[in-house]
Amino acid sequence: MHSPTISDVLRARRLQSAHLSPTPLLSYPALDASVGAGVRVLVKHENLQPTGAFKVRGGIALLAAMDPDERARGVLSYSTGNHAQSLAHAAALFGVPCTIVMPENPNPLKAEAVRRLGAELVAYGADFDEARRHAEQLAPRRGMRLVGAANEPALIAGVATAYLEVFEREPDLDAIVVPVGGGSGAAAACLVAAAISPRCRVIAVQSRRSPAAHDSWRAGRCVERPNTTTAEGLATGSGFDLTQRLLRAHLADFLLVDDDEIRRAQWVLMRDARTVAEGAAAASLAALLAAREDLAGQRVAIMCTGGNAGEGDLRACLSAAASVS
Repeated sequence: MHSPTISDVLRARRLQSAHLSPTPLLSYPALDASVGAGVRVLVKHENLQPTGAFKVRGGIALLAAMDPDERARGVLSYSTGNHAQSLAHAAALFGVPCTIVMPENPNPLKAEAVRRLGAELVAYGADFDEARRHAEQLAPRRGMRLVGAANEPALIAGVATAYLEVFEREPDLDAIVVPVGGGSGAAAACLVAAAISPRCRVIAVQSRRSPAAHDSWRAGRCVERPNTTTAEGLATGSGFDLTQRLLRAHLADFLLVDDDEIRRAQWVLMRDARTVAEGAAAASLAALLAAREDLAGQRVAIMCTGGNAGEGDLRACLSAAASVS
């Protein structure tokens, strides 16, 4: 499996151009004050994508590049939600049959969005990894093209267009903080930063309750770990070969945060940036708050990767507000 290049990213942007507009990169004085340590924070608002999350970039890039025979077969994938919506949205654009396997009892907001976009939803398994294994068996039985959640060069190239936009707006960034589940976003950030802004440090973050990507990067090989985080977009139980390869080549650091820290960061984004962020999207701010002294006086972008917060997620966020000074 080849690693995507900056040329692949530029090609993906051309394929996306008729379907997606750039998302804002904004600063908020109140957020700077909350972070402190003289850090200038810039928020990349991927929560404003048509599906409410950055993954839509990858889905469009992948399906736009497919030939007619591949499209006729249809695509089948697995997801906790945002990757599912990405493929379902792209499949609707290009008239491609689409099936998504999600864990049982998924985020109802994300599940309903998948169905509304016309994709078939198959509920199977207790978590992401059980859904993945079922999808891997189901795709060949149906003759559909299995689309991985992370080991897909076209998906990584597609989501990397977000980082082109970041560096075009702010070429002198000191660091960028990216949440990690399977790692496509952080791998994409590494790819673009290495090509056009090598002095910018890419910092990844994952939940301490689902540390497979973090531990894989630290170990230098893919490992499996318990997967119990409530932040759906971070909930993976194993590392992925392709994304780990890119992370090992270019990632500056990888941090872990607690789910409670993520919920507090969700509230801070809501209060200071008037932004509803799902748990995974708030992890980047949680990491910045934890590491602010190491980033004192720097210009730091945080990726608000999605805004598809379910009702339970929002209630937990609001209950965390009491612990935020």
